Amino acid sequence: MFFDRPESGELAILVHLSFSSGQEPEDPREFEELVLSAGGDPVALVGGQRAAPHPKYFVGTGKLEELEALVLEHKAELVIFNHTLSPSQERNVEHALKCRVLDRTGLILDIFAQRARTFEGKLQVELAQLRHMATRLVRGWTHLERQKGGIGLRGPGETQLETDRRLLRGRITHIEKRLEKVRSQRDQGRRSRQRADIPTVSLVGYTNAGKSTLFNHITGESVYAEDQLFATLDPTMRRIEMNDVGAVIMADTVGFISHLPHKLVEAFRATLEEASNASLLLHVVDAAADDRVHNIEQVDLVLEEIGAGDLPQLRIYNKIDLLENGEPRIDRDDEGLPVAVWLSAQTGAGVELLLDAITERVGREMVAGDLLVPAERGRLRARLYQQNAVAEEDHREDGTSILRIRLPKSDLLRILSAENIDYRELRWQDRDESGRIAC
Repeated sequence: MFFDRPESGELAILVHLSFSSGQEPEDPREFEELVLSAGGDPVALVGGQRAAPHPKYFVGTGKLEELEALVLEHKAELVIFNHTLSPSQERNVEHALKCRVLDRTGLILDIFAQRARTFEGKLQVELAQLRHMATRLVRGWTHLERQKGGIGLRGPGETQLETDRRLLRGRITHIEKRLEKVRSQRDQGRRSRQRADIPTVSLVGYTNAGKSTLFNHITGESVYAEDQLFATLDPTMRRIEMNDVGAVIMADTVGFISHLPHKLVEAFRATLEEASNASLLLHVVDAAADDRVHNIEQVDLVLEEIGAGDLPQLRIYNKIDLLENGEPRIDRDDEGLPVAVWLSAQTGAGVELLLDAITERVGREMVAGDLLVPAERGRLRARLYQQNAVAEEDHREDGTSILRIRLPKSDLLRILSAENIDYRELRWQDRDESGRIAC
């Protein structure tokens, strides 16, 4: 965009190094999946080990010559590093290899740019890209020297680099203001749900853990779900009705990944706030993954970063159909509270157990019985029907309705408050041992 670079292509050389500096290594298998998710075609993987990154090229000069030979051999037009490169390292390697160079952050940004569908999602991706690009403008226009003086050539006194920086800052400020408006709209919607006492349940987890498949199974929606990293980028929220709970907002969110770039966490803060303000987090885990413990730790780190580390959490071990002798079950703590559910979102096995566990975790005090509603309180009867709280209805000769209701007590109190009725004024009808209304 701002660089005088060769055109990028699909054929890619991958670079993955191990360091003895004690920092946590990246996963080469996950790296290859990221490249495939971006639409790349990996033709070679270059590995190696160093004590520390080379200050100029990140890799050593010998490894750089090996990369140069592979680029020529495969006619590759893209070299992707499974690491974060400094702007100068990225430029130096590009100059040496004569092809486009991308680091891990740039790769994830490219995937996000492909996946963004909503206006908000596109804004957030553009903000992250601009912040990333802002550090890589130096010498991006070396072919354009300082503007010359002379008749017809006098400019505003800025270099092209200074002009780009000014335009970039202006665009970043503009996007931040628009996202601030989105954030205020989300806050308003969140406050209205809180006033209505509607709990929010957010699906979080490592990318490709099966969140969208589970979301579709519970809500009956058809959100895009594929076996690839970052299939979901834009958050989706749906209202569902649950027994003994009533209305619940279910939210599907973007997946996390190890060493998620801080620029992305900042840019997607408006979206991630849905998770940080949830009543309950459903932490979806790929139970069949070899490194599932590592994945859980990475998700917990991001949750801490967005201020959601202390929220109630129910762990969902998904994909038990890929486990030997995998059976649906609920794990409980010493107090009998559900802490984990084992299920398969693909086959639907164990989803009913999950709904039961959610009910236990966010369920509220329920009111059930036969309520006597005089004829003059028709508005109360109508509101109870609007709340889907009436299971049966009978009538007396004097016009009194006998409504068999079941709903959260908080919902009933809210209805009574709107009608200026005291809860103690309600009259209830008893039933006999056979379950019939007593005369």
